[in-house]
Amino acid sequence: MSTPHRPAPPPLPPAPPAGPGSPQEVPPLPGTFPVDPATLPDAIRAEIEAPDPVALDTAAAELKDGLNRCPKCGATDIRHKPGSDLLVCLYCRNEWVGARVEEEFGLGVGLDQLRGTVIASGARAIDADVASLMTFKCTGCGAEVMVNTESTMTARCHWCRHVFGVNEQIANGAVPDAVLPFHIRKDDAIARIRQFVGKRRMFALKAFKEQFTPENVVGVYLPYMIVDGNASAAVAGKGEILTRTYTRGTDKNKKTYYDADVYQVERQVDFTVDDLPLESSAERGNFDTKVNTQNIINTILPFDTKNAVKWNASYLAGFTSEKRDTDVEQLHPRLEDQLLSIARAQVEGSVRRYDRGVRWEQERLDVHGTRWVSMYLPVWLYSYHQPGSNGGLLHYIAVNGRTGETMGSVPVQQWKLLLAALTVGTFLEGIALWIIWAGS
Repeated sequence: MSTPHRPAPPPLPPAPPAGPGSPQEVPPLPGTFPVDPATLPDAIRAEIEAPDPVALDTAAAELKDGLNRCPKCGATDIRHKPGSDLLVCLYCRNEWVGARVEEEFGLGVGLDQLRGTVIASGARAIDADVASLMTFKCTGCGAEVMVNTESTMTARCHWCRHVFGVNEQIANGAVPDAVLPFHIRKDDAIARIRQFVGKRRMFALKAFKEQFTPENVVGVYLPYMIVDGNASAAVAGKGEILTRTYTRGTDKNKKTYYDADVYQVERQVDFTVDDLPLESSAERGNFDTKVNTQNIINTILPFDTKNAVKWNASYLAGFTSEKRDTDVEQLHPRLEDQLLSIARAQVEGSVRRYDRGVRWEQERLDVHGTRWVSMYLPVWLYSYHQPGSNGGLLHYIAVNGRTGETMGSVPVQQWKLLLAALTVGTFLEGIALWIIWAGS
């Protein structure tokens, strides 16, 4: 009897390729993460499971071709009306105001409902490969108009005089979501800077006084991220309540002692932040006082960001601007520092009974949700370079372009300060000696 023929088993599938360039080196597709997140450390699991950023589109479709047309006559020669939020047509003199982003996109509501990361379209990650040169095709004559976003945001067609502005939110950080127009005029800013310096002329450097020309002040729009947040924080530490004060010793050997009860203090707070400003320029965010004094810009805060309008390049005519070069991810550490400071301030009122103070030893911050909007804020800047070692020091005087708040740095003659200190010290010492003599 013959044995029935059995078919050969199918060949085994080939082993998957390994080594450089193999599929194992390719990031997994969304939803196919090969490791169970529950087995990972908390910090890594939280980052993996965090929802992707939600985009909030703030682009103005009607301005995409670069032309901002007067709603009354259609002309494109539009300017910002000084001292107001209005735009004015230089042809028919029609005036109108841009839509406020707060109302247009509902940015002032639902803060306690924020979850994850919401990023407006003008605050998206910067693409380093995107060029700074923008080219527009003039619909009036067909000529090409080029705008270099490194130095300006508007240009005029030299054939038909159409005015173009960069209103499309390109990925190089040049176009924000909103702009807060200047209210303080240049002559007002000059007067405020002159008054600020006048109060400090006595100790000012001679070269500075000779070269001081406040007329050289420049109106500049500085890039900021305006952040809304929903967070919780917990702090723990030691608080002390004074129970007794007493002195021991005699005459010059007297020493004061303090007794206090020590308590373990814990606080937890849920809070929201509305329109928290963060510098989104790496240069302006550098607070190294050995190089410059530009950190004075923080001293002229706050700005009334609630009145910011939708981005429109026409507001920048006649002013300079700086491009944003910092992304949301890079600003997260600074945001968390700010939120922790806010949390400490929130619980401060509940620990006043600890009259010897509270030393916080542990802090935890949970950020439930944030919303990021890129915005230009108006500042009048006057600068002066003081020669010296390591390149010298760059001094700034800044004027808030909305409120007029003024602060700055004036280079001083060190010997004048020293002489004044010695004079005051000698005077006070003389008064003290007289009091001692009169009481003896």
